[in-house]
Amino acid sequence: MLIVQKFGGTSVGDLERIQNVANRVSRSVKEGNDVVVVVSAMSGETNKLVGYAEHFSKNPSVQEMDMLLSAGERVTASLLSIALQEMGYDATAMTGRKAGIVTDLHHTKARIEKIDPITMQEAIKKGQIVVVAGFQGVNGDGDVTTLGRGGSDLSAVAIAGALHADLCEIYTDVSGIYTTDPRIEPKAKKLAKISYDEMLELASLGAKVLQNRSVEMAKKLNVNLVTRTSFSDEEGTLITKEENIMEAPLVSGIALDRNQARISLMGVKDRPGIASDIFNKLADAEVNVDMIIQNKAHDSTTNIDFTVPVGDLQDAKKVVNGFVEDGEINDDSYNEDICKVSVVGVGMRSHTGVAARAFSTMANNNININMIATSEIKVSMVIDEKYAELAVRGLHDTYELDK
Repeated sequence: MLIVQKFGGTSVGDLERIQNVANRVSRSVKEGNDVVVVVSAMSGETNKLVGYAEHFSKNPSVQEMDMLLSAGERVTASLLSIALQEMGYDATAMTGRKAGIVTDLHHTKARIEKIDPITMQEAIKKGQIVVVAGFQGVNGDGDVTTLGRGGSDLSAVAIAGALHADLCEIYTDVSGIYTTDPRIEPKAKKLAKISYDEMLELASLGAKVLQNRSVEMAKKLNVNLVTRTSFSDEEGTLITKEENIMEAPLVSGIALDRNQARISLMGVKDRPGIASDIFNKLADAEVNVDMIIQNKAHDSTTNIDFTVPVGDLQDAKKVVNGFVEDGEINDDSYNEDICKVSVVGVGMRSHTGVAARAFSTMANNNININMIATSEIKVSMVIDEKYAELAVRGLHDTYELDK
């Protein structure tokens, strides 16, 4: 088998942990596998480099920041390669450039356009262990670029796709995907398998194990993805095509997102295009809008409610204030004391009553639902933040996810 293994910052947090990673890679090779390893920077290293830059400038060039920040992963890749060589393996460290990762021109949050895997393939044919610095590539101008949050996961999935790897293993400090956050509900169970679509929903709805960009790419490239811990040998969770899961459960998980703010626009001028104007302005300001509710008021105006990440709230307020000043919105209000709780499962496609059970659970726990959004495989509800954990535990029990 050809396996791509990605190790995050906590897994390579110090020299002892890098040696542990080398031991794990060694076991995979002894089992007869070809292995390509993708590594993040050692934990804390990226923040340290950012601090160095801010010593000289509060607004450093994004091009220079990419050059600087990419160094953290290169250090880890070199150290792991040296450790493997000392154990008797033929290992070679590669930058994103040498691995053939080509991105667009956007610095600090570049997107991968293509991967030319020839150099990696030649090394694998020679029996070498390839160790790639994650999170980085090179653009058409020859400049180093970085891929933004979750960039090393993205590097690993893209490399697995380009090499047609049999498996891509993402090693983190958690042992897999759970039915919900075990810190909230101790009865949460680890899932053996989950579909790409379910994982995408959970990732976008607050589950922190994987970034949705890497899951999207895994689905697009048909990469079998496993997330597991680097601190034990226990099995992880396989993220794969829905048809590879024999019996899809009715509900796979409950997600909680506390990073939400609700914006209420009252007395919005009822004219064709007003919603388009508001939400295009929000998009131009790079505000990520999630749930939207619009209803007609009694005075021939419209009320619009929507949610945004807390980090986007100030930018959203600036946009809304412009419409208030122009007289197109009579009043606006903001609420950060909310959260979004979501029920996710591909089994919803073929079963009725899933949403009704969720709403009944909220009612039985005396929790008021402020907003609702649904798709084929999810039901999301905005509720007061103080009821977050009660809602998660109640829903987990309702769908018997501990069974």
